[in-house]
Amino acid sequence: MSQRLYIDVHVVQTVPPANLNRDDQGNPKEAVYGGVRRSRVSSQAWKRATRQHFDEHAPEADRSIRTKRIANELTTRISHDNALEREDAGRIAAVLLAQLGLSQGKKAGDTAYLLFYGNAQLDAVAALVNGRAADLAALDDKALTEAVKDLPVAETFTTGHPVGVALFGRMVADIPKLNVDAAVQVAHALSTHETQLEFDYFTAVDDQNEKDETGAGMIGNIGFNSATLYRYATVGFAQLTGNLGGDTEAAFDALDRFVDSFARSVPTGYQNSFAHRTRPSLVAVVVRTDQPVNLVSAFEEPIAAEAGIQANSARRLAKEHITATQVWGDAPAYCAASHTFTTDEPHTKDTVETLAQAFGEPVTFADLRTNLRSRITAALQDQA
Repeated sequence: MSQRLYIDVHVVQTVPPANLNRDDQGNPKEAVYGGVRRSRVSSQAWKRATRQHFDEHAPEADRSIRTKRIANELTTRISHDNALEREDAGRIAAVLLAQLGLSQGKKAGDTAYLLFYGNAQLDAVAALVNGRAADLAALDDKALTEAVKDLPVAETFTTGHPVGVALFGRMVADIPKLNVDAAVQVAHALSTHETQLEFDYFTAVDDQNEKDETGAGMIGNIGFNSATLYRYATVGFAQLTGNLGGDTEAAFDALDRFVDSFARSVPTGYQNSFAHRTRPSLVAVVVRTDQPVNLVSAFEEPIAAEAGIQANSARRLAKEHITATQVWGDAPAYCAASHTFTTDEPHTKDTVETLAQAFGEPVTFADLRTNLRSRITAALQDQA
């Protein structure tokens, strides 16, 4: 597929006191933007949360995993499928994976880096020796290597990608044939306003204290902040379709699952301490045929610290989209938004009107996903 088609996803989401993504000091990550300090959640953190969300709702075989322990995982499969002792299965697994030329890690059996693959792909590698594993285990190392050298191990990892690998890609620096170009780009989430780092000083009392004992059994502190975040991601539909072997239906399903999981997922840092899970107040999708467009410039001037930061952020985003479209003259193929603002509230009435001007009348999140598929289909037909 050669068509240029990008699906931009814009999210405004308010998070209460939290530490979603900590830095090397254990405090929430930050960034300076527009001359002020902002709350930041790294793209890597939200991509992992997104991937975990859609894996939770997918069959086991359709899930992906990123690990250094691929040899252990393959050993388990070979041992289980062939009723083989783990030591014998481990020898076979090691020889099969040696064909890939993976650099070895410091710990025996581990690779030097995290390898991203699908469960179905590893199942397929294990299946290459099904029915003959016992005979292979009886061979010495040299004969075993010779016996499996022509099995298509590398080819198995370059086809049949799960949604996670198809979306986020795979980078193996020293083995280019295993690389998969990502179909998704995710920006670092930034607060739309200035934030201040705060600390929660906490104490814990020992439940077994004697009556005359005073003081805490534990004392500590956790850094946190609260913020209204602007989140952005873009999906290259042609790249996604290519990563899925040219299967357009699979690409539609992957896109739908990504939009759903990107909107609903939240990184889990310190979740037991803060119970910070919220839903976005705005999710907007824009289908473009020229290039992805991140609208973070809407917040280069930080939103003032006053009532309605969330509504003001959504309105500022909508205005930026309108202005950018008018200035550049590149109207998108489709845009739509699902949001929680209503005209019943005086302080959100202007926001609702501006959002409608930018993205059309609001729709439910379910309808946004359903309509996206039909509009992309129409855009592809127009390009054809």
